[in-house]
Amino acid sequence: GLEGDGNGNSRSQPPQGTDPNGRRGPTDFQEQTPPITPGPDKGTQVTVEIHHKDTSPQLIKRFSLGKGSQRLRGHDNEGFQKTEAPRPPGAKDLHVYPWDKSSLKSMPVDLEQFKKLDDYALKVNVKNSVEELVKALLKQARTDLEKVRAIWMWICHHIEYDVVGYHNKSQLSSKPRDVLQMGKSICEGYAELFEHMCSLAGIQCKKLSGHAKGHGYKTGQTFTGDSDHAWNAVYLEGRWHLLDSTWGSGSVDDSFTKFTYRYNEFYFLTHPALFINNHFPDNSNWQLLKPTLTLKEFENNMLHNSNFYMLGLLATHPETPIIQTVNGKVSVSVECRSSTLFMFKLKGAEEQGLMTLEKHGMKLDIYPQKTGSHKLEIFAKPSKAEASDDVYKCVVEYMVECESVDKAMRFPKDLHQPVGPSWFSERQGFLRPSHGEPVLHTNDGRCSFTFTLSKDISVLTSLHTDGSSLDEDMGRRHVLQIQRRNQVELKVHLPHAGSFVLKIYSKKKSDPGNYNYIFNYLIKCLNTEVKWPAFPESYSKWLQDYEILEPLSGLLPANRNVQFRLKMHGIAKVLVQAENIYPLTQNKGVWEGTFSTSGCKEVFVMVHENANHSFYSQVLRYEVETQ
Repeated sequence: GLEGDGNGNSRSQPPQGTDPNGRRGPTDFQEQTPPITPGPDKGTQVTVEIHHKDTSPQLIKRFSLGKGSQRLRGHDNEGFQKTEAPRPPGAKDLHVYPWDKSSLKSMPVDLEQFKKLDDYALKVNVKNSVEELVKALLKQARTDLEKVRAIWMWICHHIEYDVVGYHNKSQLSSKPRDVLQMGKSICEGYAELFEHMCSLAGIQCKKLSGHAKGHGYKTGQTFTGDSDHAWNAVYLEGRWHLLDSTWGSGSVDDSFTKFTYRYNEFYFLTHPALFINNHFPDNSNWQLLKPTLTLKEFENNMLHNSNFYMLGLLATHPETPIIQTVNGKVSVSVECRSSTLFMFKLKGAEEQGLMTLEKHGMKLDIYPQKTGSHKLEIFAKPSKAEASDDVYKCVVEYMVECESVDKAMRFPKDLHQPVGPSWFSERQGFLRPSHGEPVLHTNDGRCSFTFTLSKDISVLTSLHTDGSSLDEDMGRRHVLQIQRRNQVELKVHLPHAGSFVLKIYSKKKSDPGNYNYIFNYLIKCLNTEVKWPAFPESYSKWLQDYEILEPLSGLLPANRNVQFRLKMHGIAKVLVQAENIYPLTQNKGVWEGTFSTSGCKEVFVMVHENANHSFYSQVLRYEVETQ
C-alpha cells in the first residue's frame, strides 16, 4: 500500500507523489505462503504465534547446516533462537484517543542519538542471507530499540516498492529470503521481512494487516472486503509499538508505475492515536487505543497525512472530510504549533477563497462560484527564512458540497492569499496595523490604513480591481502615502464602487533592488455614487516624508482659486506653475498660498532646493477639469 502523500513540488504544480502503502486487490492477502507445520490459518486471531513456531525449526536447522555455523554458536546464536512468541496487547499497551497533541511517537526517541547508527545501517551491504544481514546490522546496536532502528533504517533504504509485482501478483513472493534477494516487494513482503529480521534479533514483532487510506484513497470512501495493507508491531521496553516500513521507504507516482525512495520518519514508532488516522487493523486490539475506533469512525475521520504532523500541525476544523456550504460559504481552520505558511486550491486553482494567517494556524473562508462538489486542498510549509526553497506540501483535503452560490463574494483576480496583516507582515516590519481584519468596507469610497514601521524600509502601494478602469499608473495614484517618522499612513480614494485590492510592497532603504510584495487587503464599496479622482502625480524629488495637506484631489476645478498647503523640509523656495507662476510662503514648516486655475490644463508644484541655483525640480502634477 502507498501513503497518499501529496508533495506539491511548487506553488504552481499540483501535489505529486504518494507513498507506498500497497493497495492490492482482494487476492493479495491470499497469496501468503502456507505454514510449514499445520495450524490455524488466515484471518483468525489465533495466528499470533504461528510465524515463530513455523520459522524457529527452520532457523535452527539452517544455522547448524550452514557454512560458518561455528561462529554462530555461543552468545551470538542465543539471540537468533530465543524470541518468545508475541503476546497479545494488554491494558498497558494502550494510548488514549484522541491524540493529546504531545508526541508524534509512542516512546521517547532522540533522532540525533540515532544518527551514527542510522549512517552505519545504511552502509551495510549484505544480500546473501537474512541471518548474515541481521548479524551485520546488530554489530552497532546494543539496546532493543537500537536493533529495531537498524533493521528499520536498512529496510526503508534498501527495499523498493514493487510496482510491477503489484500489478502482476502471480510472480510475487513475500518470503523474507526472496524479498532480500529481489530488493523489492509490496507491503506484505516489507512486513514479513521486518518481522523475520526482528525475530532473528530476539525482538518480539508481529505482522499486522488491515485497511489503509493510502494510494488511490478517495475522501469519504468506505472499505469493504479483504484487508489491503500490512505493517508491523514491535515489543520494546515493556509495551507494543507500531511502524510501517513500506510507507517509511518512499512513494509511488500517481500512475502507480514508478517508485521513488523518499524516507519518511513519521512511520517509525508512530503514536497509535495518529497511526489510526490511515491504518485500520483487522484485529481492533492492535489499534493500541482506548477507546478503539469502529471501521465507520475510521472511514468518516479526516485524513491527515504524515506531512500534516511533520510540519507541526495539530488539528483541523471541521473534522469531517465532506463539508456543506451554508449560504454559499464554508469555513475551514488549521491549528499549528508555530508560524506556518499556507496556501489552498479549490478545484486546482487558488481562488474563490479568503485565507488569513494567524500566529497558530490559519483561517479560510471558501465561496464556490458554482454548485456541485469541489475538491479543496490545503498546503503548508515552514516559515523559517532558510527554508525558502521548501515546497508547499499537501496536508489536508476536503470535499466541499455547494448547494447555492453567493455571487456577492466574487473576489478580484488580483487578490493574493493570504489576505490582511499577519505575523508574516509583522516580520517584514509592518507593526500595529490600524485594521487587523482582511476586508474593509467603506461607504463613502475613502479609507485609511496606518502602520508603525519597525525597520528602515521604503513602502510602495498599488490598487487593483477587475476590468480596465485602473491601469497600473492610476492604480498607484489612488493611494496616497504619508510618512511621519516611523508611522506610515495609506489614504485610499476609490474611483468607483466595487471590490478592490490594496497591495503593499516594501524594500530596505539601503537596498537598490526591487520592492518585494508583502501583503494585501480587500476593500469593498457598494455605494454607486462614489467617484473619487486620483491623488496628484508625484515625481522622484517628492520625498516619502513630505505631506500634501491640500488639495488632495489630483483633479482641480477650472477657473477657481485654489488654496495650497504642503509640508516639505530642506527647501529654499516653492513655486506653483499654472497659467502664471505663484510662489508659496513658508509658515511653521508648511508652504502655503492661493492661485487661480483659469486658463490652464495642468498645474505643477516646483521646488528650488538651493537658493544659489536657478534650477527648479517638479515634485507634483495636478490636472484641471475641462470646462
